Amino acid sequence: MAEGIAARATAVAILDGVVGEGRMLSEFSGDHLAPADRARALRLAETTLRHLESADRLLDRHLRRAPPLSVRNTLRLAVAERSQGAPAHGVVNAAVEITRRGGRRTAHLAGLVNAVLRALPDPVVLPVQKLPRWLRQPLVHTYGRDIVSAIEAVHAQEPPLDLTLRPGFPHPDGELLPTGSLRLRAPGQLSNLPGYAEGGWWVQDAAAALPVQLLQPRPCERILDLCAAPGGKTLQLAAAGAEVTALDISAPRMARVQANLSRTGLAATLVTADALHWQPEAPFDAILLDAPCSATGTIRRHPDLPFVKDGSELPSLTALQARLLDRALGWLTPGGRLVFSTCSLLPEEGEAQLTAALSRHPDLAVECPALDGLDPARWTPEGGLRLRPDLWAEQGGMDGFFMVRLRRPA
Repeated sequence: MAEGIAARATAVAILDGVVGEGRMLSEFSGDHLAPADRARALRLAETTLRHLESADRLLDRHLRRAPPLSVRNTLRLAVAERSQGAPAHGVVNAAVEITRRGGRRTAHLAGLVNAVLRALPDPVVLPVQKLPRWLRQPLVHTYGRDIVSAIEAVHAQEPPLDLTLRPGFPHPDGELLPTGSLRLRAPGQLSNLPGYAEGGWWVQDAAAALPVQLLQPRPCERILDLCAAPGGKTLQLAAAGAEVTALDISAPRMARVQANLSRTGLAATLVTADALHWQPEAPFDAILLDAPCSATGTIRRHPDLPFVKDGSELPSLTALQARLLDRALGWLTPGGRLVFSTCSLLPEEGEAQLTAALSRHPDLAVECPALDGLDPARWTPEGGLRLRPDLWAEQGGMDGFFMVRLRRPA
């Protein structure tokens, strides 16, 4: 294909899968593309998803009737590119060419695509995209409209890349965040960065690195990382000198954990099993349970989530979280501690889970150790830690998380 067409056409196909079929971006392989084109296609699709509904509002002023989905997505992609400052000439020509090559269902609409895109204002300025109603409404109820609008503003930005660093190892230059993570704005090829080959760091959002900091692992402790994949927390625990068992139900995801352990030279015992049926041979000093959840706190990195989820899975997820928490508490030594976390913005998966757990287990103690770089106001009245994407907004935000440290009586 001509320059730029391959990545753009693939981005349209990805959008077709997300919007039309409810497929996640992670399901896209892109093996037919060169690595640079694959990365660009994903980046274009993500950018379009961050602005999709805003692009529709602009496009609908120039469309008399709804075009086929692939044409609509071609137009959305072009609008998103224009809003990011891409030159109009190249964007329009590429969109027209993609439409021509789309076969009988789209080729005859190439003229329409050309006319609509040439009618757009210059520059193209899009309003911040709002969250879908199923998510926005409960978040407004929980946090208020101003905070939700601030969250949406962070979601509209391409997020920076965060690294967790190992002391004494080389690492790239970047912005050192208050909690110790390193933030990169334009990292490029990761494997070319200083410290990659030496295993001196791994990719992990700054918020995702905090559950291990809250657990405060110590050398030689027996620690279980429950629902461990993709493995960033396993690496943190192993780097702290703990004797780590990492468990996850997904064999492909556990293969990623093993690959990261191999690169870093760290050690952990990997177990692929269902935590609801698995039983350890001996209790653990500490457990980290990063439970399956709606992942609504990670939309800044996964802009496909609002388009493939509708909240209907929430009751089953919260029930699973409670079952995993109860089961894990039974695997602790007397006096042992457990950190429960979810990358969710919804209180049903955080604050409400803590309240319910304390009701079921009134002998549990909630602990709130000081964590470097965090505003004490982030602690909830019951002792949980609530993080939102709008925190550190000027530095690029962070993923939304809830986490709490619980201690079993001695």
